[in-house]
This record gives sequence, C-alpha cells and structure tokens, in this order.
Amino acid sequence: MPVWLEVILEIVKITVPALIVYFTAYHLLSKFLESKYHQKSLELKQDSKKQTLPMRMNAYERLALLCERISIPNLVLRLRGSSKTAQDLRMAMLMTIQQEFEYNLTQQVYVSQKLWEIIKTARDNTVNLVEELAKQVPPDAPSRDLAALLLKHLQQHPDLSLETALAAIRKEAAVYL
Repeated sequence: MPVWLEVILEIVKITVPALIVYFTAYHLLSKFLESKYHQKSLELKQDSKKQTLPMRMNAYERLALLCERISIPNLVLRLRGSSKTAQDLRMAMLMTIQQEFEYNLTQQVYVSQKLWEIIKTARDNTVNLVEELAKQVPPDAPSRDLAALLLKHLQQHPDLSLETALAAIRKEAAVYL
C-alpha cells in the first residue's frame, strides 16, 4: 500500500470519530441551551403574570364599579337632590357618566378590546337613554319628573347593556382566577 494512501487512511481514522463527537456535542449542547432558554422564558412570563394579575383584577373591579355607578337608578339616587330642574339633572347625569368613564379610561390597558367595546357601548346606551327621555320632559320641569320618567322607563324596558357589561367583566376575570 502506498504511503500517501496510508496517510489519508490515518487522517480519515482520526477525522471521522472527531466529527461524530463534534456533531453529537453540538446537537446535545444546542438542545440543552434551547431548553434553558424556554425555561427562562417561562419563568419570566410567570413573573410578569404575578405582577400584572393584581393590576388586571383591579381593572375588572373598577370597571364593574363604573357600570354600577353609571346605572340610571344609582345616578338618580345620587343626583336627584342636587338638581332643581330636569335640565340640571340631565346635565349632572351626563357629566357624571363622562367623569366616571374618564376616570376609568386607563383600565382599557388591562382588559381585552372586546370587553372595552362592550363597556363603551353600555356607556353610550346609558347616555342615549338619558338624552332621549330628557327630550320628553320640559327643561324647566322639576328634576323629579325626569327621574320618575327614567325609572318608569327602566321598569318597563330594562336596559340590559350594563348587565351585559358586568357579565362580560365577570367572564373575562374568571379566566384569570
């Protein structure tokens, strides 16, 4: 056998096992590092959830409170005595609804877009109901006339938009419990 063939055979004998060891080590090391990366990623997500969950739950609580505070019976109870005319009551109710909504505007960061849309719709329906029924009462009529009309209308035609919003809040919050 020629010398150069023996040299090539010796090189192959050394190179092939070295390449097998290299690729095996590379494969094992890459799998190990990938596993560590995923583990660290999961730990970071869990830490993030631990920090954001209380804020998210607080947002659900505040939005539920918003729905309760802008409900017409609650508005009438809170504002009826402070308003002398139907126009005063109408304006006080609309301002209170807007203030309550603006106060809770930042909560949309912590809830789904769908839930936020439901809450905005409930607010809009409440505003529209106040506006529509206020048109049926002379502006200078006593505030109790508008209050009575609003409460009578709700007895005959319950406004379910706030109930729908509260149900949506409970449903979405339950996902995180």
